[in-house]
Amino acid sequence: MKQKGNKGLGILFIIGAALCFAGMNLFVNMAGDLPLMQKVFFRNALTSVVVFVILCFQKPHFRIANKGCVPWLFLRSALGLLGVILNFYAIDNIGSISDASILNKLSPFFAILFSVLLLREKPKIPELIFVLIAFAGAVCVVNPRFDMTVLPALAGVGSGACAGFAYTCVRILAIKGERGMMTVFFFAVFSTVVTLPFLIAGYQPMTGMQLLWLLLAGVAATGGQFFITAAYRLAPAKEIAVFDYMQVFFAAILGYVFLQQVPETLSFIGYAVIIAAAVGQWAYHMLRAHRESTVTATDDMPPETDTPPAPDAPQVPPPDETKQE
Repeated sequence: MKQKGNKGLGILFIIGAALCFAGMNLFVNMAGDLPLMQKVFFRNALTSVVVFVILCFQKPHFRIANKGCVPWLFLRSALGLLGVILNFYAIDNIGSISDASILNKLSPFFAILFSVLLLREKPKIPELIFVLIAFAGAVCVVNPRFDMTVLPALAGVGSGACAGFAYTCVRILAIKGERGMMTVFFFAVFSTVVTLPFLIAGYQPMTGMQLLWLLLAGVAATGGQFFITAAYRLAPAKEIAVFDYMQVFFAAILGYVFLQQVPETLSFIGYAVIIAAAVGQWAYHMLRAHRESTVTATDDMPPETDTPPAPDAPQVPPPDETKQE
């Protein structure tokens, strides 16, 4: 059964997630030279604590909806954690939060691909065109250069693929009846437990500011998790994923304000293309919804007759519906 959602609210949630994750990338970058797993641990530990407290006041507390959700919870958590690790590696080694963000924002494209494979959702040709236009705008923003080392770039692309698969798993869990809060909690705890041994083995003392940046990264990641989970529970990836590219726009603003990174002219062209694609995608779905509602309303109307009865025709009483033949 296809879950009905609120696409408008889903779009607002996914834009909120984009802002949160752009902030997370900024804070991770400002934390400086710390072990990768130490950053990943703090990114998820705070989320675990916050969601744990929330679930203590919600019923059925920590109960998973059904056994069928368990494999998807583990798969979503494992792929999500791998995506975070690859994204943080890209942030630390590429040196630009806008470059790292754009590589990670391949995730909407992968989300649509995985939705086709796992959910049998069939995007329309215009939907695919808008996604490709947004991707082309993203390429303009990153302004590809051949001096970028191969491994960090591949890590960024891999983070997008993992995130796209993880978001598709979130959609599947919603269809299976799992709560969004439980999905977030499972992922956060899974990631915290897996990265804890690495934290203990390679812990590096931090300054007060480094600790503050990592805590802020955890706050932003927590907000992003809530927003992204709510967004993909409300609407299919093919309908809202393109708006996730707003993270590139937010990352460019944050990079300029806090890191003095000035986007090039080609980047501004990319921003315009991305926003145009987002508006086009939204307009297309609004037009489709309007047409479908018009067709439905027409189908519900009683059929018209070409030869209406004469005004003086005798009225035939309706049959007695209580009689059985």
